[in-house]
Amino acid sequence: MRSKAQFVRRVACALAATGMLSMAVVTLGAPSSAASKVTKSVITFAESPGAPPDYIFPYVGAGYFSTANLSDFQYLMYRPLYWFGTKSTPTLNEKLSLADSPVSSNGDRTFKITLKTYKWSNGTTVTTTDVMFWLNIWNQKPTGYAGWFPGGLSMPTSIKSVKITSPKTMTIDFDRSFNPHWLLYNELSQITPLPTAWTKSSTSAAAGSAGCATAAYGADKTACKAVYDFLSEQSGFNPTHPKTTIDALPTYATNPLWQVFDGPWKLKSFGPTAPVVLVPNGTYSGPNKPTYKEFVEDPFTTASAEYNALVAGTIDWGYLPPTEITSDATTPSKPAQTVKPGSNNPRLGTYNLVAVYRWAVNYFWTNFHSTSDTGNAGPIFSQLYFRQAFQTLVDQPVYIDRLEHGYGVQTYGPVPVWPHNPYSSTFEETNPYPYSVSKAKALLTSHGWKVTPKGIDVCEKPGTSKSDCGKGVKKGAKLDFTLQYASGTKTSAFLMDAEKASWQQAGIRVNLSSATYDTVIGSADPCPKGCSWQIENWDSGWTFVPDYYPTGEEMFATGAEANSADFSTPLNDQLIKDTDTTAANLTQYEDNLAKMLPVVWQPTPVTVIEVRKGITHPQFNPVENDTPATLHWS
Repeated sequence: MRSKAQFVRRVACALAATGMLSMAVVTLGAPSSAASKVTKSVITFAESPGAPPDYIFPYVGAGYFSTANLSDFQYLMYRPLYWFGTKSTPTLNEKLSLADSPVSSNGDRTFKITLKTYKWSNGTTVTTTDVMFWLNIWNQKPTGYAGWFPGGLSMPTSIKSVKITSPKTMTIDFDRSFNPHWLLYNELSQITPLPTAWTKSSTSAAAGSAGCATAAYGADKTACKAVYDFLSEQSGFNPTHPKTTIDALPTYATNPLWQVFDGPWKLKSFGPTAPVVLVPNGTYSGPNKPTYKEFVEDPFTTASAEYNALVAGTIDWGYLPPTEITSDATTPSKPAQTVKPGSNNPRLGTYNLVAVYRWAVNYFWTNFHSTSDTGNAGPIFSQLYFRQAFQTLVDQPVYIDRLEHGYGVQTYGPVPVWPHNPYSSTFEETNPYPYSVSKAKALLTSHGWKVTPKGIDVCEKPGTSKSDCGKGVKKGAKLDFTLQYASGTKTSAFLMDAEKASWQQAGIRVNLSSATYDTVIGSADPCPKGCSWQIENWDSGWTFVPDYYPTGEEMFATGAEANSADFSTPLNDQLIKDTDTTAANLTQYEDNLAKMLPVVWQPTPVTVIEVRKGITHPQFNPVENDTPATLHWS
């Protein structure tokens, strides 16, 4: 899942032209004390700066596939079939799942699902028909869901048949054998049962009248298309005319559709720029029932505004920007260690500081099919030597140790190395391309470029030999690019300025601009036939939710919707397939991508959370599924 600015990001830094580091001083006009009155019947959560939720229908396309929409919003009302995140691990949480762990048979081609007893808010029971409803929607429009990827392995493409054996049990037969761990963590994890009351195709139609839920699997695509189109439009997206604006957000709290839910929370009020207010679902039948009257999600346009709210004491749970961290964490040197938070910001004495590692990797895309710069940008980005030089100038250890106060993780490949897990390889935990200006210059010089530090490099030797600029790169082509990054935090701008100055030392000029997260992520659309965007950085990479096993098919497989630059190699596709269908570990896959650099890797920030004293909570988990129902006023 593309993290929608969920965690306050990046380091507060700027690089001088000499490459020396300096701290950026930020002055905030925050109140000097937390004078607000604490209401123990309410817990107020700070939404990530500039990233409020904006989609309520759980069947989510790539443009809305974000932490803000899923973990922070939809999951509170509409529970996924399987819940993940147990204490500090990204593992299956059987207690909070709607179903028992699936049972495989027939050589791992058949999987039986048994539901627990849960109720919808309208009094009906959550049954296998509701699971079939999701599967039928997915069957008629697989590309409409961001978790789908081409190649035949993804559900629903790989489904041979689905059979409901009772209201609580069903079996899914697949056309091949699968790694059961992968299937549970990355495919069955995508399913959110949908209430049968939603099977309608217009506001005037009776609930359940369209028949998509009750139809046999794949038997009524016409009805399911009509239902999918209607539900999408009610959520604010027109599948037929995707660029058409639908102002549906003000209706979320009043639309009868969204008043049928099975989670612990009910939506009380919602607006495009207003707080999200949720109240307990009185009919919720699962564990972890809310113990207070309201959960409020406050929107903020900037990290500075959110910090001011923390200082003023108007929020109970928020994120501390890197610019306001006043004491270094103990940076772990070995995977067996855990982060030791430093002392809290002295202005936040009424809060406890909590540090949480994300189950994520951070990166940004360069467009291999960019037609900009008279057609040179895409061919340049396609050259491995250039990507190596570009990555070599990203000084991750310095950004983390000196400027992020230790609250960061070096990211050199597609699998998280923190929290400690059995998936990351020794090779990925090292730095395959350590920072070196001289190495970057040598890579470019040896491939036909005239290197002009602080200037702009020019291709002098076009061609395809080992000492030439590479296929498609014309004589006179320049290393002069545009990079658009997500605005909202000052630290994002500081990091981009730092990296820009570093790249400039080897004659790579990067022209920066900023835009909203939605604009940036919307600009980074795959375009195998070519388009103009060059470099897009939404500054939060990928969080492995709801694809919890970090195998990479949604990010890096050929044709995957989130594979923004259309990175594609037969070897990578085969290695992904091996991890999906067999017990092969991730080592070959992750080591290959750490070498091939399909993206530019950046430090993955540790989440620094401030929780008001007096609120008890379980250990926050790295997949961000921290249901507020587990918070309590003491």
